[in-house]
Amino acid sequence: MVKSMTGYGKAEINVGGKKFTIEIRSLNSKQLDLSMKVPSLYRVLEYDLRTMVAKTMKRGKVDVYLSYESSSTSTSSVINKELCSTYIEQIKELSSLNSLNIDSPEANATIIATALRMPDVISTQSDAVNDDEKGAITECVVMALKHIEEFREQEGNILITDLLARIDTINALKEDVVPFETARVERVKSKIKESIESLKVNIDSNRLEQEMIFYTEKLDITEEKVRLTNHCKYFHEVAASEEAAGRKLGFICQEIGREINTLGSKANESNIQKIVVQMKDELEKVKEQVLNIL
Repeated sequence: MVKSMTGYGKAEINVGGKKFTIEIRSLNSKQLDLSMKVPSLYRVLEYDLRTMVAKTMKRGKVDVYLSYESSSTSTSSVINKELCSTYIEQIKELSSLNSLNIDSPEANATIIATALRMPDVISTQSDAVNDDEKGAITECVVMALKHIEEFREQEGNILITDLLARIDTINALKEDVVPFETARVERVKSKIKESIESLKVNIDSNRLEQEMIFYTEKLDITEEKVRLTNHCKYFHEVAASEEAAGRKLGFICQEIGREINTLGSKANESNIQKIVVQMKDELEKVKEQVLNIL
């Protein structure tokens, strides 16, 4: 199934008084360009999460965001009360030695604020990631990946429907060349004969006929039309049978472009040239959209 490289997936899960949220966004890119933003507390899980995402996403510019909210009123910051009291006593002693007034409420507030800023008074306890949280985050990533895959499949279906319609248009335009093809050859022959007759010289009619055949063979576009038909057919086959078909479809577009260019260079006829321009216009639109396919 064809998938788009553009997608968005989000999942949330609650465990242990915390709500974890995973958001995954992806855009088109030639390779996998994976960026992750994980809170420092859960940085230990980043490698495993990166591996999970890479296996599913495969290609594209992918941004993954892990965030969490805690419903608990507890804090990981702890005040060392004994050390803080020691600092306060020392500050008061120092103030008394210098005859400073420390009896006002403002002075006491200043002393406490100063003590709280002293080394090791406030410490932060880093809780280890427990198994419940690890399992919840992993499950949340799986859910977000499922959502973004559903999004990319839906976008891929829309893309490939449009692409196949344009490929069919190119194939149909090729048949519009036929009415002008035969008339073009006869017109070229007549023009050459008129030019020779205007010279009023004796010529070998057999040799002239041979040269005419040789020249008109160079204008023949049957081979290009056959190859163009095969490329269009192969585009359909790859789109229907391969999952990550983006690169291959891009290569097929290059081959289709070569045949269209050759057909145009051999045309030597204004109506055929107009059809070739229409083909090129459709192919350019196909190439632009193929870049979005995984």
